[in-house]
Amino acid sequence: MPDVKFCLVFQRETLSVPVMRRVLGDTLRGLGVDEESVYDILLAATEACTNVLTHGGRKVRGYEVVTSLGAVGCQVEVADEGVGLAPGTPARSNPAPSDSAPSDSAERGAPDPQQTPIALLPESGRGLAVMRACVDNVTLDSRPGRGTVVTMRKRIRWPDDAPLRQLRAAS
Repeated sequence: MPDVKFCLVFQRETLSVPVMRRVLGDTLRGLGVDEESVYDILLAATEACTNVLTHGGRKVRGYEVVTSLGAVGCQVEVADEGVGLAPGTPARSNPAPSDSAPSDSAERGAPDPQQTPIALLPESGRGLAVMRACVDNVTLDSRPGRGTVVTMRKRIRWPDDAPLRQLRAAS
């Protein structure tokens, strides 16, 4: 169970992204997360929220940003109410390529986007790569009729004077 969990709920509007950045960033800083981790988490969360606005479609009326913080790290989930992606859609690929089996793109003769440097990706395909570069783990769960959830996890080393660490010590 996380020490702190909070949820931000937004309508699908462009202005929701800077509001999310401000609220999430201020909250993480207030709990004692170091500035480098805050920067990485905000960049990854911004990409995920922007993907909702860009790829969610008109049926997506809103989305949630659920953040959990605990002793070892932070998890941010960005979930939309969209129609989801059909199985086999390239965006569903797992962040960790398998050493034992070729990827779908390798089987088709296309370059594997997980192995391509971010700068060489097309502009409209960098979001997941940017998220993966910023945090330790990114997963994407999207199914028809159930929307899409992007889960990002980042390990954090808490300073001794972090308010969240003091809260844990007091309990």
